[in-house]
Amino acid sequence: MNQTTSSGAPGLHASAGKVWLVGAGPGDPDLLTLRAARLIMGARLIVHDGLVDPRILAMAPAGARLVSVAKRRSRHSMPQDEINALLVREALAGGEVLRLKGGDPFIFGRGGEEAEACIAAGVAVEVVPGISAAVGAGAAALLPLTHRDAASVVSFVSGQCKGLTDQNWAGLAGVGRTLVIYMGLATATQIAEKLIADGLSPETPLAVVENATRPDMRVLRSPLAALADLVERERVQSPALIIIGAVTARPPSELRQVALEAIK
Repeated sequence: MNQTTSSGAPGLHASAGKVWLVGAGPGDPDLLTLRAARLIMGARLIVHDGLVDPRILAMAPAGARLVSVAKRRSRHSMPQDEINALLVREALAGGEVLRLKGGDPFIFGRGGEEAEACIAAGVAVEVVPGISAAVGAGAAALLPLTHRDAASVVSFVSGQCKGLTDQNWAGLAGVGRTLVIYMGLATATQIAEKLIADGLSPETPLAVVENATRPDMRVLRSPLAALADLVERERVQSPALIIIGAVTARPPSELRQVALEAIK
């Protein structure tokens, strides 16, 4: 990848390669960082998630080896422990490994687990941040996650975390707050019930942003109580984010529609 590899730091194997944990952003290749684009275009091995846009993968050199470790609704083509082992094994063999993730590696990307595995094995690792899915979705859909008149607090949660019903989400959504839920399609019913049980009004506005920043992006709206019906009726598919709070009613619908048409 035409990058300098650190090998003299304490605990690192001098003959080992290196792992880059790279954020591919929310979808649109134009939203890659310059560093991410350079690494992709010089990569020899790319281990990528299923949500990385095909146009980004097409930037890799013709001889690059592409390994998909896609995860879809709890069905993993490769368990996380095996992904960690793959990265470490390839690097210890002297390879330079680009681990490419949708959004940002450290926001629900399991980048922390992979970095820890590399460090424990004495493999040099570097993180290249990316525009997170939440930031990209909000910008593309003209939904300001914070707004002086609507929200001064933003929270990110996972809709597929272990023990979802036991998680304490009290205070994460409501007046002056925006809640962004990743990976929440399969648990939309439980999410709505949970938030309403925690005191949120069933009429709280929300938006579901599907395929954020891509030409087929959709922004769907409903009150909280109708979230599950919306997901089922519109056949919403991953990648999609659920954004809950007053900011989803902004800006005026006429301006929002003009902006959505402009990116298609």
